[in-house]
Amino acid sequence: MTGASAETVLTGASLEQLATLLYRLTGMRFGEKKRYYLERRVALRMKRTAVTDIARYLLLLERDPHERQLLINAVTINETYFYREEHQLAALAEEILPAVAAAKKPGDLIRIWSLPCSTGEEAYSIALWLLEQWPLVDAYHVEIVGSDVDTHALDAAREGYYGPRALARLSGTILSAYFEREQHHRRRIVPDLRESVLFTQANLNDAASVASQGQFDIILCRNLLIYFDDLSRAKAAGHLHDALLPGGYLFLGHSESMTRIDDRFDPVRLSGAIGYRRR
Repeated sequence: MTGASAETVLTGASLEQLATLLYRLTGMRFGEKKRYYLERRVALRMKRTAVTDIARYLLLLERDPHERQLLINAVTINETYFYREEHQLAALAEEILPAVAAAKKPGDLIRIWSLPCSTGEEAYSIALWLLEQWPLVDAYHVEIVGSDVDTHALDAAREGYYGPRALARLSGTILSAYFEREQHHRRRIVPDLRESVLFTQANLNDAASVASQGQFDIILCRNLLIYFDDLSRAKAAGHLHDALLPGGYLFLGHSESMTRIDDRFDPVRLSGAIGYRRR
């Protein structure tokens, strides 16, 4: 790419303009501290679009929804693995789901939302854990939905291929039961499990996008709010509240808390985990 590099592509003004656009689209703040991170990804997108001038690329972003989505994909962080924050999965099977099921009849629908689901590990972990640890999993119609703003991550989730790092916390028994044999240092989730999780695009910063997913008994929204500022967190909390059925449960990441963001959630102390319940 002539005339643009990862080191020089963003001036102060263009960085501010780009950060404002991304904040409007995703709720995530990208400031001076993340200049190098953004520069590398913007330089890659400029190379792919054959645009050599940052001003022209910013104009392209304003008029081209597809390129905006590709930039969102490029700046999204998809760092996860199977059975992450395992204590929450244990609380889900041992305490939350029995409480939810107690208010339903056998065969009733229980909806669980994983947002962001990244490349699928988050949502598939829920399915695996329930199959192994919740005896009543077959007594109810459990629907697991995995959503993310990154369309490339969703494509990877639907394909269901994972390498050693993502699988490191899974036992050999689980790998044998739910994954195909290793090929080229990757294993693929078996078809029945891939088909049991629905993957959809959703943007927690957008009310209509969240509303399109319907309402859920349980939401796991882990390690996303850390990228938001106070205003975006409050907005996201409102969307999560509306996406939960009354009395529904929410899990956040271990470093996140709803207590100071939205008082419509009551903290719930569980064995080894803290959740939040919509009043």
